Amino acid sequence: MSEPTRPFATDPSPPDPMSWLRQHAQAAPAGHWDELRDRVDAIAPTADELSQPPGQLWEDFMARLGPEGLASLNPRMANLRRQVRDNGITYNVYANAEQPQRPWALDLFPLIISTRHWAQIERGVLQRMALLEHIMADAYGPQTLVAKGLLPAALVQGHPGYLHAMHGAAPVGGHYLSLAAFDLARGPDGLWWLMSQRTQAPSGLGYLLENRLIISRLFPEAFDQLPVQRLAATYQSLVDGLKARCPEEGDTPPHIALLTPGPYNETHFEHAYLARYLGLTLVQADDLTVRDEKLYLKTLQGLQRVHGLLKRVDDNWLDPLELRADSTLGVPGLLQAVRSGQLLVANTPGSGFLESNALLGFMPALAQDILGEELQLPAIPSWWCGETSAQPEALLHLPDGVVKPTYPNEGQRHGFEPQLGRLMTQRERDEWAGRILREPEAHTVQSWLPLSHLPVWNEQASAPDSPGTLETRPVILRVFAVTDEQGQWRVLPGGLARLGTHEGIASMQRGGSSADVWVQAPAREAVDPLSLLNTPSSPLPQHRQRLVTSRAAENLFWMGRYTERTENAVRLVRLGLDVLGSEDQSNLRLLQWITTMSQQQGLVPNGAPAAQQSHRVFERSLVASLWDTKHTTSVGFNLRSLVAAAASVRDRLSPEHWQMLEQSESAFWAAAGPDTTRASTALAQQCLRETSQRLAALTGAQTDRMSRDDGWRLLSIGRHIERLDFLAGALRQAIGCGLLLEQAGFDAVLKLFDSTISFHAQFQQSRTPQALVDLLVSSPDNPRALSWVAKTLRSRLLRMEHLASGATQTLAALLPDPAVLQTSAEVLWPSDSREPAELLDLLTQYQRMARQVSDGLSGLFFTHSQAAAHSVSA
Repeated sequence: MSEPTRPFATDPSPPDPMSWLRQHAQAAPAGHWDELRDRVDAIAPTADELSQPPGQLWEDFMARLGPEGLASLNPRMANLRRQVRDNGITYNVYANAEQPQRPWALDLFPLIISTRHWAQIERGVLQRMALLEHIMADAYGPQTLVAKGLLPAALVQGHPGYLHAMHGAAPVGGHYLSLAAFDLARGPDGLWWLMSQRTQAPSGLGYLLENRLIISRLFPEAFDQLPVQRLAATYQSLVDGLKARCPEEGDTPPHIALLTPGPYNETHFEHAYLARYLGLTLVQADDLTVRDEKLYLKTLQGLQRVHGLLKRVDDNWLDPLELRADSTLGVPGLLQAVRSGQLLVANTPGSGFLESNALLGFMPALAQDILGEELQLPAIPSWWCGETSAQPEALLHLPDGVVKPTYPNEGQRHGFEPQLGRLMTQRERDEWAGRILREPEAHTVQSWLPLSHLPVWNEQASAPDSPGTLETRPVILRVFAVTDEQGQWRVLPGGLARLGTHEGIASMQRGGSSADVWVQAPAREAVDPLSLLNTPSSPLPQHRQRLVTSRAAENLFWMGRYTERTENAVRLVRLGLDVLGSEDQSNLRLLQWITTMSQQQGLVPNGAPAAQQSHRVFERSLVASLWDTKHTTSVGFNLRSLVAAAASVRDRLSPEHWQMLEQSESAFWAAAGPDTTRASTALAQQCLRETSQRLAALTGAQTDRMSRDDGWRLLSIGRHIERLDFLAGALRQAIGCGLLLEQAGFDAVLKLFDSTISFHAQFQQSRTPQALVDLLVSSPDNPRALSWVAKTLRSRLLRMEHLASGATQTLAALLPDPAVLQTSAEVLWPSDSREPAELLDLLTQYQRMARQVSDGLSGLFFTHSQAAAHSVSA
């Protein structure tokens, strides 16, 4: 792929960035604040107005692009996209196993906020946090605000987000809210207005970290000289605040976990990234259990107490006993653990009613009553249609406002997408007015605010001086507030900027993008020195044994099995296609073996003719089935299963490891094109060859790039169980077909065992069954030899004897003692015998042992069906 055109790269005297900006930077639409020019145009800008210089912050930013100036922007954009791809940053609207993950959308230029404007935002957010905390405490306590008429009961007790089961429960640690997000927009007056607030499970903290790391590296001089506030101290305050409010348990440090819905959630990348960055355990509901009103994590070491939970699951899904009975995302008994004071959940379940847009219209009066203050950060005017006095004004603003649902789409409530009045026909407005009159409390009308516009770089512009090179997009800013160790609120000095499309929708789910947010510090000395990255002066981190949850253990185990299974399938299909295209295609014994092995491994559908009957039909069936995931356990099926297992433990994988997995899967599926049934044998062979190379890299990542903890041992055990079962079965079938008595069959077995080079190096042309048995069965050095696999498997099991009261020792005892494994080839296959009974018996034992070890591990650690699983009490 060619590198995008570098503007001005061929111009011996590239224009000054400021002059170029005045001439070519697209202006914001009429009536919208222009972030670049730091102004608003009441009418469409004229040519003279377009040449207005940028604001001071943008002038400082552009002046620090470096010696290449504007010519460097296209290469920086290419670098940005490469980093997003390499880091595996994804956002999936409808994530599922059948759909590739969607790369995170990030634009090149940051949203730059001056010290003065940030001061308004910070004061306003801190004030609103205090207000929301008081409202939450009153709603689940005395409820005086409803009694005084300052809040309608329909917006509190009548809201699906209000959890009646939590009324009267004191907040663990003294605070209901540990984290909140506020969506802001800059109006035509240049001031920031509140659009909405998120308190249940606000997203964005992980994505904005990645945005910052990428953009600050692309513009290091500008980032340093502006100067820009750093973020790390606020993240540290969030963790310290959670730890300080967790219930105490002697001298035991509090254990905090991050609860995720799972790998198919659209923001799962962020959950894994944030858990890794904050040092939290990433968990799903299946990892947790409540015993004696305490929350425990199910691990290989037994039940481990969880003191705090940072949740990314909405409240109504948290506890199937008391909330949604159909929820698989929650933990039975979780609410009781919170009510008993034995578990801190951030935020305390029940804050969902605070997210209603209708609440914004009541906040000015609440601020006066509760705080005795005017709101520092105004919200866009909002009218709840359920309030009799507000309904006429709401209908009056319908033509130029936005109709939004008061309640989420839950239970008996039916939500709807926000509707923009200015885009409706008169008939549609009348219909919405009728809906409001029929069900007023379900509707809220808000004023429409013209969003400010941020410049975005378009590297696909036809020419450097094209008007489309520097376009604009509407922007909404999400800022975050956290509670620190002292119980005070802190505002993260930055945020997540969400950019809309040309149509003005600032939504990531509808094709929007994002931008980094730079908050200018008053002076360089005011920048917090704590960095996102470790520095030589950073204190040494405390060593903490990483817990391996039962779910993670099972997925790692199957990740190992599917890696090996995919490699085996690739090798077997490649061998089959090579044989069918060679002079050995008429060798009936070889064809019988290929057919039997393919059928046993599920690589051809049921009913497909055997290769010895019609090798061309069998070949087409073998090729067509490579990408089949419904009728065969094909290469594609196993590769997709491998990625699914890895996605569940993504927080344990390096970005490079995950990238290799994604690339392997996407490249494999892209190779066949839209119609996999028409793939040719040549294309299939090339695809399999490239997939084999990628799998070799994956094996290297698993072997050399992962910590040797119990999770890795289970991954390794999974690989060796699969290898032992497959290779023992393949050799047993080869002997049964008489394959080793002829050269073609002999070579085919060596190729399947990936041991051709090793055989020639050791035995040269001595093609005897005893030589083959020595290399493939008895060799202590060949990692494909069955004795080597069994010995390694036994060693891994013994290394896990500290788990489950030593039950893995029993599993290790199923495998032969190392001394027995060295049985000579002459004993296993005497030279005067055509039927190696002892070898066949050993191969059968190997397969049986592999399956017994697999079942035993499942019972001990995954299904917990054996007594040893309960050796650690609650």
